[in-house]
Amino acid sequence: MDEDAGTTDAASGVSEAADRAEDAAERAESSTALRTAARTGFVASGLVHILIGWIALRLALGSGGGDADQSGALASVAQAPGGEILLGIGALAMGALAIWNALEAWFEARREPTVATKLSRAVSYGGKAVVYAVMAVAAGRFAVGAGSSSSQQTEGAAAPLLGNPAGQVLVVAVGAVVVGVGVFHVVKGATRRFERDLRREPSGSASALVVACAMAGFIAKGVALIAVGALFAWAGIGADPDKATGLDGALHTMAGLPAGTILLALVGIGLVLYGVYSFFRARYEDL
Repeated sequence: MDEDAGTTDAASGVSEAADRAEDAAERAESSTALRTAARTGFVASGLVHILIGWIALRLALGSGGGDADQSGALASVAQAPGGEILLGIGALAMGALAIWNALEAWFEARREPTVATKLSRAVSYGGKAVVYAVMAVAAGRFAVGAGSSSSQQTEGAAAPLLGNPAGQVLVVAVGAVVVGVGVFHVVKGATRRFERDLRREPSGSASALVVACAMAGFIAKGVALIAVGALFAWAGIGADPDKATGLDGALHTMAGLPAGTILLALVGIGLVLYGVYSFFRARYEDL
């Protein structure tokens, strides 16, 4: 009898602790401090995209400019005066944005009425949480001088998998998922679905600027992701890790296509505009 009572008390204690933890997480989700930090994360993300777009433009013009990917952009910031401090702040801000999205993935999904909408919310916010967490870690590594080329990381991650058929299938599947995410970005930009993410839009000419930047930005980012995913899938089909080169390799490959420099320049401009749109998100995103 005493053992049963002890077990019941222990279970009750665990349940109360879990309830307190969930209450604390829900308060954090709605806190002004976390939301302010998360909005700063959009600014940091915008800066990274603008730098990637600028590097891509330089590549299209034949003037080089470093790796046309996240690591190249972060390296550019790290080399600037005070850049490591700026990257540290950006890492914290994007980390806050990742935490906010992770909390939304849990609480927003629970608030939805159907299983389908619960799953949709969880996947949407959960995916964003992973993306911003990766960006935060990358910025943090460059802030402390431990950053490295993302293309090398991608090749290194793919190489062990391509030694067996199951690994090749997995690499192809990952590539297909990235292509799917790219297509989603293109559709989101072309159909203006991004407007659902905004708590309100600016009026007049400012509204037109936000919409133009978002449409061009989402489509350009989608095209870039489709190129990355296609190369990754091709690496899996051919069991060649050298083809899994990440965004930098995808943009270099794009430059080598017929009229590729024009396409690359358009993608570069689009990524810059996506960065500008991220600045607008810092103010108008529905957090």
